Amino acid sequence: ALFQHSPDDRHFAVPTETTVVVTVDEIVDGKGSHRSIGRPIANTRIYLLDTGLRPVPVGVVGEICIGGVGVARGYLANSALTEKSFIVDPFRAGSGARIYRTGDLGRYLQDGTVEFLGRRDSQVKIRGFRIELGEVDAALGRHPNVRNAVTVAVDDPVAGRRLAVCYTPHNEPEDPQSLRRFLAGFLPEHMVPAQFIALDALPLTPNGKLDRKALARLASRSAPHNGHGADYQAPQGEVEIRLAQIWAEVLGLERVGRQDHFFELGGHSLLAVSLIERMRRAGLHADVRVLFGTPTLSELAAAVGNTHAIVAVPPNRIHPGCEAITPQMLPLVQLSEANIDDIVHHVPGGAANIQDIYPLAPLQEGILFHHLMEQESDPYLLHGLYSFDSRARLECFVEALQTVVDRHDILRTAVLWEGMPEPVQVVWRKAPIAIEELTFDPSQGSPAAQLEDRFDPRHYRLDVRRAPMIRLFAMHDVANGRWLALLLNHHLAGDHTTQELVVNEVRACLQGQAAQLPAPLPFRNFVVQARHGVSQEEHEAFFSRMLADVDQPTTPFGLTDVRGDGTEIVEAGLNVDPGLAARVRKRAQAMGVSAATLCHLAWARVLAQLTGSEDVVFGTVLFGRMQGGDGADRALGLFMNTLPVRIDMRERSVQDGVRHTHALLTQLLRHEHASLAFAQRCSAVPSGTTLFSAFFNYRHSVPAAANEESQDNWEGIEALGGQERTNYPLTFSVDDLGEDFYLTAQVELPIQPERICAYMHTALEKLIDALDQAPASPVASLDVLPAAERALVVDTWNATQRMGRQGRLVHELFAEQATRTPQAVAVACGAAAISYRELDVQSNRLAHHLRTLGVGPDARVALCVERSIDMVVGMLAILKAGGAYVPVDPGYP
Repeated sequence: ALFQHSPDDRHFAVPTETTVVVTVDEIVDGKGSHRSIGRPIANTRIYLLDTGLRPVPVGVVGEICIGGVGVARGYLANSALTEKSFIVDPFRAGSGARIYRTGDLGRYLQDGTVEFLGRRDSQVKIRGFRIELGEVDAALGRHPNVRNAVTVAVDDPVAGRRLAVCYTPHNEPEDPQSLRRFLAGFLPEHMVPAQFIALDALPLTPNGKLDRKALARLASRSAPHNGHGADYQAPQGEVEIRLAQIWAEVLGLERVGRQDHFFELGGHSLLAVSLIERMRRAGLHADVRVLFGTPTLSELAAAVGNTHAIVAVPPNRIHPGCEAITPQMLPLVQLSEANIDDIVHHVPGGAANIQDIYPLAPLQEGILFHHLMEQESDPYLLHGLYSFDSRARLECFVEALQTVVDRHDILRTAVLWEGMPEPVQVVWRKAPIAIEELTFDPSQGSPAAQLEDRFDPRHYRLDVRRAPMIRLFAMHDVANGRWLALLLNHHLAGDHTTQELVVNEVRACLQGQAAQLPAPLPFRNFVVQARHGVSQEEHEAFFSRMLADVDQPTTPFGLTDVRGDGTEIVEAGLNVDPGLAARVRKRAQAMGVSAATLCHLAWARVLAQLTGSEDVVFGTVLFGRMQGGDGADRALGLFMNTLPVRIDMRERSVQDGVRHTHALLTQLLRHEHASLAFAQRCSAVPSGTTLFSAFFNYRHSVPAAANEESQDNWEGIEALGGQERTNYPLTFSVDDLGEDFYLTAQVELPIQPERICAYMHTALEKLIDALDQAPASPVASLDVLPAAERALVVDTWNATQRMGRQGRLVHELFAEQATRTPQAVAVACGAAAISYRELDVQSNRLAHHLRTLGVGPDARVALCVERSIDMVVGMLAILKAGGAYVPVDPGYP
């Protein structure tokens, strides 16, 4: 009713320290935000400043400062407060102007209005996160049933400091869980209050100010986890009762009901980790993803009942000293006696040297397939070059490496497939490493070059039927007084993490610390988990949901060859700007996601720019150890896997894009052991066509300084480098160095890898800018072109050598075009169209008629017509007659 009588209502901000009004906000149809204070009025200036009195970017919180003729001189008889609050205007130096520091916080919205976020002194710290309480108020204020909302911080002796919000509803109070879900759409997890209290009115002090202390006391008395609420429902069943006991212990409660919500009881991400660990000790298997998806006790109990526990692994029945192996001794694979005899025949020392036999993990099957497909090269052979100050030092290194090989079964493993019902890996009890010494040939270049050229994976193959799948070739570098050794190892026996663990253990052995190394873990346990932990049906359901409607491959630059030998691959690297790196980590932390999530989305934007599609698929590297159980992080073997990720950026905001990417990567963890070939078959891309040709690898690495320090402790030995080949035409890696990031692009010529690095850096910068300033903006609007390249394609390449036609009138230019292309369509409106010739004829005819009516230079002619071809005819005719047209809306009275 209000807007039927007064459609032009305004919301004014009226601080006492200025002359009445400083900002105004228009309320349109009752949809104005009660948190917006609008724009400054005439003769008034509004600044949003940081602590250094610098303007903050759009969307960033700053202190609201007021300038202009309405600012008061100060506080009567209070010079100290006046000096603090009324300061020189930093943007009008020398003018004598001052600004008033309000102590209020706000931020600019995209339309230039200011959103009020509460007082500066309402900033609190919760679990390491600095939170503006006004931001929570503003987010809840968007709820249609919330009239006013005030958030307070409450100190809890068990869960620590938590957030509670008191609000006044328009109608009946809302269910707290529904309010939590609502806020989760705007705020990260750590900013969502644990408690919601509905009030008829907010308490005020005697002078009419909001009484925050009273609210805090109210929130403390109304603590959500006292266990005695009227809605309390006792846990039911053995699992719920045990869970309730664990929750009570973790959260410090007297009791927990079956409908209680973990996060409403004061739980948070740190307590969630503790809870999951306590549950595992009690035999209730779950992970943090399950808790976040089912946060009420009854829901979690049901999910725990359906959680896939670690698969039981039957014991190894081939005991030391065994001279004969039978099929009954092999619980993990079905082999005939003839198959076993063939295996025994291939192993030096026969059955006595066989420790175990079991099938390949799915990842190993894929690598073996590609290994057998190649006839001359070995796409999964890795090498590292080392320097030793003496032959004795080299011998010590080999001895330490042998110790490590003896410790781990995967390093004593060979793979056999000929004549077998399925490929198997055979663990030898003894697998000695031999040094093959080569003679230096002065005519063939340096010793290092000779070693690398001779054993280049592009023309050298390692026999994986022989354990260990490690080879060591040495050469005496007389000129430099050292020995060089090239260490080859195969991906079938390990991944990048395995290489790092082996190096660390070799170093420990050289330093006399072998006895302190943790007990090795058998790779057979993880093979069983990978093969039986998740069914093929579950893998198929997941990847079909993701890829079933993808019928076009994602091939940036049109690169499609994913089986190249790496000959044409070039590489470049780039350090991420330290300031940007810090912003990436801060934003990831604030949103409750990993930095890897932001990097995946940024890479998707790069691919979108390179492919012209906002719906892209690329391969991502998975750690492969997330579902491996205890000790998986220190186990040796092949765990890392490449699987497809599809990121659809159409009609998705940057904030939604981050959350979608985070959810997708989280779901992908359960399928980290799935076969890439199997996943690709779940798409609609034709068989034989690659699903993607771009590969993304986010990996945690040791900073260079740390590497140098560790090398100093490895006396007399220096790692000269290694090579990890790629068969993808475009591979991009992000090395997470703890604080900084390093970008590496490997791409097929003639594409320049430096450009790819620059695109990624720009995409990261634009993504963080958008998340900080405009989280609702479309993710598809993020531009990845660096400024230099933008200037090149927009300005430099468009710098013409001839000036355009100056001083020509519109109707004159039209006449020239009508002469050049008389039959071409000039105007189309709906199904109707008219050529340049016909438009010229009709407008000329009307122009002559207007002339007879007295239209000439400086005459104004009203043109009242619907959008149509006739409108264009009339406009041209008026111009040709020498007049100026005045458009009039036919809908006007």
